[in-house]
Amino acid sequence: MSKNQLSDNDLKLLNSKTGIYTMLTSEKIDLRNTVEELENTKKLRTLQEDLIKLQNWVVREGKKVIVILEGRDFAGKGGAIKCITEFLNPRNYRMIALGIPTEEELKQWYFQRYVQYLPKPGQIVFFDRSWYNRAMVEPVNGFCTKKEYQVFMTQVKPFERMLIQSDTYLLKFYYSISKEEQARRFDVVRNNPLKKWKMSPVDKNAQKLWDVYTEYEEKMLKKTSNKRAPWHVIDANFTSAARLETIKCILKEIPYKTK
Repeated sequence: MSKNQLSDNDLKLLNSKTGIYTMLTSEKIDLRNTVEELENTKKLRTLQEDLIKLQNWVVREGKKVIVILEGRDFAGKGGAIKCITEFLNPRNYRMIALGIPTEEELKQWYFQRYVQYLPKPGQIVFFDRSWYNRAMVEPVNGFCTKKEYQVFMTQVKPFERMLIQSDTYLLKFYYSISKEEQARRFDVVRNNPLKKWKMSPVDKNAQKLWDVYTEYEEKMLKKTSNKRAPWHVIDANFTSAARLETIKCILKEIPYKTK
């Protein structure tokens, strides 16, 4: 893109502090991509301001909100939550990303592990992976039995119905990426000494088990969606667009009011 192809608004964005910083920190400067990134950043800031208004409403009215982000490995779930919560009051939201269950938790009712993290009045809880581990990750990798999977699939909708009937807003997002994009992101992490820790044994098998994941993904999206708690499938191949779409959906689905 030449200077003559830039609009006055494009030049204003590029000459801003954010624009200059973006160009200075880019390995290769592409003015078209930089302008698009800056425009998305501008849109994001406006949406983040609305998220603050939403959180104020949740606190003021004593509402309870659960936001679930599921998806393939390296689909960008954690980064999306960080983006959504960047300017929120940390006193009134929590981000939950549970690790491997303990021996005691394995013997409990499956949902019991998650119940303790449900929101109190005036709180928003974000789950970076949730009870839906049992719908995809666990059966694909052999971490649960067929019976345990089947029991989960019969219990999850009644469980979520109880949450909704208890005056809780439940939003479920599924971050969908292509096999090629997942492979590209894996390569980026493998080649970055500061990010290698993100790769787990489960991640390393994700490409080999792609088709098996797809089978369970389709079952989950079809059988665990309903009118009051539908799955919102987000195209996560493009990070900034996925985050914008997620925030827009949150703002649309939760009927917050400003003073």
